Amino acid sequence: MKDCLFCRILAGEIPSQKVYEDDLTYAFRDIHPMAPVHVLVVPRTHVTSLNEVNQLPAGVLEACLKSAAHVAEAEGIGESGWRLVSNCGSDACQSVPHLHFHVLGGRKMEDSMA
Repeated sequence: MKDCLFCRILAGEIPSQKVYEDDLTYAFRDIHPMAPVHVLVVPRTHVTSLNEVNQLPAGVLEACLKSAAHVAEAEGIGESGWRLVSNCGSDACQSVPHLHFHVLGGRKMEDSMA
């Protein structure tokens, strides 16, 4: 998608701070971190959100989850704990219409999820 921010990052048109990549996913630091560790994991295949997850090729969603776990371990938060978040739609404050997962950690998270 030519106008998708994350697709442009994946294409190398917009710089990012790469944390991890494989054939199916790319992980990079969020430019507005909400925790000491805040990394975004995106599939290389464009779908807008979790609402379209059934349109992903086989194995891509699993690869996103495995990449998130790899990022957590590489960032030193695998043992202490981390949170994985995917906002879906405007009411959930999804700001970029490309499926992505926030890997958050490096401090004690609040008990409330809302």
